[in-house]
Amino acid sequence: MSTVNLVTPDWLDTGNNSWQLTAASLVALQSVPGLCLLYAGLVKKKWAINSMFMVFYAFAMVLVVWTILGYEAAFVVKMLPFVGVPKPVLAMNMQLTQSTLPSANLSQNFPLSTMVYFQFAFAAITLALIAGAYLARMNFTAWMIFVPLWLLFSYCVGAYSIWGGGFLFQMGVIDYSGGYVIHLSSGTAGFVGAWWIGSRLQSDRKNFQPNNILFVMLGAGILWIGWNGFNGGDPYAASPDAGVAVLNTNLCTAVSLLTWTCMDLIFYRKPSIIGAINGMITGLVGITPAAGVVAGWGAIIIGVCTGIIPWISMNIAGKRMRLFTHHVDDTLGITHTHMVAGSLGGFLVGLFATSEGCAAFGITNPGGAIDGNGKQVWLQIVGILFIVGWNAVWTSLIMCFIKYVCRVPLRMSEEDMLIGDDAIHGEEAYCFSDDVDGLVPTITQEQRAHDRMSHDAERIKVLVGRDVEMGNGSGNSGEHGKIEGGEVKMD
Repeated sequence: MSTVNLVTPDWLDTGNNSWQLTAASLVALQSVPGLCLLYAGLVKKKWAINSMFMVFYAFAMVLVVWTILGYEAAFVVKMLPFVGVPKPVLAMNMQLTQSTLPSANLSQNFPLSTMVYFQFAFAAITLALIAGAYLARMNFTAWMIFVPLWLLFSYCVGAYSIWGGGFLFQMGVIDYSGGYVIHLSSGTAGFVGAWWIGSRLQSDRKNFQPNNILFVMLGAGILWIGWNGFNGGDPYAASPDAGVAVLNTNLCTAVSLLTWTCMDLIFYRKPSIIGAINGMITGLVGITPAAGVVAGWGAIIIGVCTGIIPWISMNIAGKRMRLFTHHVDDTLGITHTHMVAGSLGGFLVGLFATSEGCAAFGITNPGGAIDGNGKQVWLQIVGILFIVGWNAVWTSLIMCFIKYVCRVPLRMSEEDMLIGDDAIHGEEAYCFSDDVDGLVPTITQEQRAHDRMSHDAERIKVLVGRDVEMGNGSGNSGEHGKIEGGEVKMD
């Protein structure tokens, strides 16, 4: 029996490689199944499959595009000050070599293949987060086109500019683990894209009760614990700073969750688990740009801020401003939990970054304003402006390309939105059945839709005391009405 001698390169640190692969897997689990479960539980029952599938599709498509074009554009050889040269990373002699970021003059003690997968998990969750703003009405075909285009023209630019050695990296903008590259960009794309797509049915906007809080809680737990890999993996080593990042991540998240819950108690007189999960998310997002460069007390301050300011944005501005009530229908509030919280965390880095934390992370910034480097605040603002501006423009251009060049509608038809998953995918989320060996005949989509409309018509008869005929919606009592978006409108 022959023995295979494995060749271990001198540059390889097996401990760092093991941690990086573990961290990458934790981040990947945040998307699948983390966000799949979170979204499926937060939406109405009729949207559970579509919501999961948007995340599932994005996860797969991003990996393919990332290895063929995306990674090199985001992390390797400079083409322009904000993007690298796009090309594949599929050859074996490339994947086995040491990971390096030439534009940033950095190298890691693990192979390129590990780095490619780690960064893929970040790219994938960015698209999955965007989906949260588009749920319950975006045409799935349009989403299929949107994902690869946005990855290449928006995400890769932000990643190269801040992480890959681009102009924001050279200026000294700090984004420890993606507060700008991931959360601010996804929140901006969610906000802008929601305007282009249009709103959900009015009935869905008025009544969008979660269908499975247990799914939501399970997904939230995966998100929280998975964030240990999200922030703990960004020193690219099993280093002391990775430990600091993990501790600060959990500390800030706990404080933000508790602060959000207190805000709910003060204003609504009831603690809400959905509210607590929102506070958890804003805490995770807010600490992401700062995790390993702020002290523990800095993490606590960020947690208080991310528990209050996004709460105000979501519960006051989001419910009272005409912009949100009439023009931008952000289904799950990605604008508030990611755009607001991401920019807030990035700004607070400029205030609370420590020189010791920066040195431990391997960057030359002399800390933030608390260490006498007030310039860092302005650098962080420049980073916010660039990410928001670039993503707003390119999200709009991509939406216009899909709608006007590809001739693919951005929004589902009213009929499909009335029915949901069954019309779009021919499937239902909770398919408990006694059907054995096909003995029970299959119910067609048309039959399901007709049965549902008949049920709605019966309810209307009871509520308004008028008969509503299926088909043209006219009543036999001499008055006429129509059913639109699940509502009855009398002429």
